[in-house]
Amino acid sequence: MTVFRVRGFEIHKGLLNIAAQHAVLEVLRGVVAKAPLFQPDTPYGKKMSVRMSAAGSYGWFSDRTGYRYVTTHPDGQRWPPIPVEVLAIWNQLTGLARQPECCLINYYDTDARMGLHQDKDEADFQWPVVSVSLGDEGLFRIGNPTRGGKTESVWLQSGDVVVMGGAARLTYHGVDRIRAGSSTLLPKGGRINLTLRVVE
Repeated sequence: MTVFRVRGFEIHKGLLNIAAQHAVLEVLRGVVAKAPLFQPDTPYGKKMSVRMSAAGSYGWFSDRTGYRYVTTHPDGQRWPPIPVEVLAIWNQLTGLARQPECCLINYYDTDARMGLHQDKDEADFQWPVVSVSLGDEGLFRIGNPTRGGKTESVWLQSGDVVVMGGAARLTYHGVDRIRAGSSTLLPKGGRINLTLRVVE
């Protein structure tokens, strides 16, 4: 495993070996069986290109009234608990006693994107966000604390984990494209991104 930093983003290349990736994928299947993937609307009335679900006390949600955390899936059920296999990644990399209250699950097909954005719907930005990549490679773009300016990009591969904390916590970031067929982890292809967040 190699660890390097880009603009304060701590990138752990290959943190999860193939066995660990399959173990996480298996428990995610259980989560999504209880809380199926859905495609939220943006506040501007357009569907997001990613499909998502969540585990934990909260899930992230978007519609015409804005972005926010919610305690229930759109079908009205509470979100499933965050699997211990996923929490172990947080514990390994952060060493924090504080545990995340949301594991957001984003599924990217070949055409999905995520524009440059900040993760800023949480109550306290002192806690990091831990991001796990599974499946096809995604071109991760890192910007600046404010919009505009030069950006840098890095391909994230299956098993890579990124920690966004400190000065990088509110840096703009996004996913420009997916490299189809670059991984065989997901039988139907695509990329899964997990982000572990302290919400309260």
